[in-house]
Amino acid sequence: MKRILIALIVLLAAVVAVIAFYLSRQWNRTTYFENTIINGFNVSDLTPEQVLPTLKQSYAAGKIHVTENGTEQAVWTLEQLGYTVDETKLLAALEDALSRQKSSVAVLLDGLMNGNEFTITIPFNYDSGVLQQTVVSSSFATARVENVDAVLVYDAETKNYSITPEVQGTLVNDADVQNLVKATVDGMIDSQQTQNDASVQITSDMYIQPSVLSTDETLNNQMNAYNSYDKAVITHVFGSETVTIDWDTIRDWVFIENGQGMLSEEKIRDYVTSMAARYNTWHYERTFYTSTGTTVTFPESNNEYGYLVDEEGEYQQLVADIQSNTTVEREPVYSQSGIGREGTDDLAAGYVEVSLTAQHLWFYKNGELIVESDIVSGCVSKKQETQWGVFPIAYKESPATLIPSNETNGTAVQYWMPFYDGQGLHDASWRTAFGGNIYQTNGSHGCVNLPPAVAQTIFEYADTGTPVILYK
Repeated sequence: MKRILIALIVLLAAVVAVIAFYLSRQWNRTTYFENTIINGFNVSDLTPEQVLPTLKQSYAAGKIHVTENGTEQAVWTLEQLGYTVDETKLLAALEDALSRQKSSVAVLLDGLMNGNEFTITIPFNYDSGVLQQTVVSSSFATARVENVDAVLVYDAETKNYSITPEVQGTLVNDADVQNLVKATVDGMIDSQQTQNDASVQITSDMYIQPSVLSTDETLNNQMNAYNSYDKAVITHVFGSETVTIDWDTIRDWVFIENGQGMLSEEKIRDYVTSMAARYNTWHYERTFYTSTGTTVTFPESNNEYGYLVDEEGEYQQLVADIQSNTTVEREPVYSQSGIGREGTDDLAAGYVEVSLTAQHLWFYKNGELIVESDIVSGCVSKKQETQWGVFPIAYKESPATLIPSNETNGTAVQYWMPFYDGQGLHDASWRTAFGGNIYQTNGSHGCVNLPPAVAQTIFEYADTGTPVILYK
């Protein structure tokens, strides 16, 4: 009996030793116990280093597919998007799980009998610079289409403005796509699930809008303003010479104020002033080319004939013409006018030329010499000389009685054409000779004496307002 008891004790000691040896080996093992599950993966008899690649690959395998209108534009891995598994942290978590399976004898025994199941967080590193460099629309499979802004177009034939609508392109803001992709990847990672591919959709509301739309208020105001004035054509007539103001000029005069088309008073007045400076001839210095080939210059004070634009009246009329938005042809508004002009030449319709030194007269009408003759002008010795300068014929009278100043008796003439302060052209039937030096001692009271036939011709052909040009 004693021997049996000793044998049992020895056997029990052997069993205990075996069990102790087994448990010691399990306590010191560097692999996971049988039936150990980590994040759903069976890791039995594997080291943390052996498990790490499996988890890394499973959790970083997902790809992001970018689609647009059913077409795939790009495919990116998480690594291409700047997301990489932090292997150091992941390995530390796996090693922690390994240590937890033997945190106590009870845990050890339970793990050996029933296995262990652990859930660990898969850590990721994120590099925003990589994502921003990768996620750009210029890398999409389909080339981007540029936007086309709405524009104002002019039809020269109909003289009408309209708006060509904008064209929506496919430009997208890269930052918007980057945010969409990042949110999707962040959701994948936060879910802590093994990854399948994910899709993001480029929708129409992500397209960059054209800068100018057909509904743009400024553009529509401009169109309406332009259409209010663009058909106006104003032609100023200066004899056979004309100057036309059309939309090419008027467009620069139009501006928008409070949504309404306005005309620039300053620019229109500047135009009128410029036109007046070019075409005014009354009370301006005048250069005259005589019939004998010489040149005479008359100062402003001695030039009483010509044209003077009424700048205020012309401004008001020009504004009204533009606002009528139609075709207008007219002379400028004058405050002083002559009998006709060809451009800046206001003598084209005719004039009477008198050389006081040569005592000779020429009468031209429409460029044709009608008559010329010797004359007798104001008496020099009596200080009654004829005034020199350029003066219009004030009126015509036939017959007439001329009464010199400080005298009571008048002189009857048949043809009277006054031009300056009681001086005028008239017939002198009492004279038998004209020209020469008669005017020095036996001249008139200041008038220009003419042979009756010459006076008659001038009277019949010269209009009231015809300039008389007298020079020495």
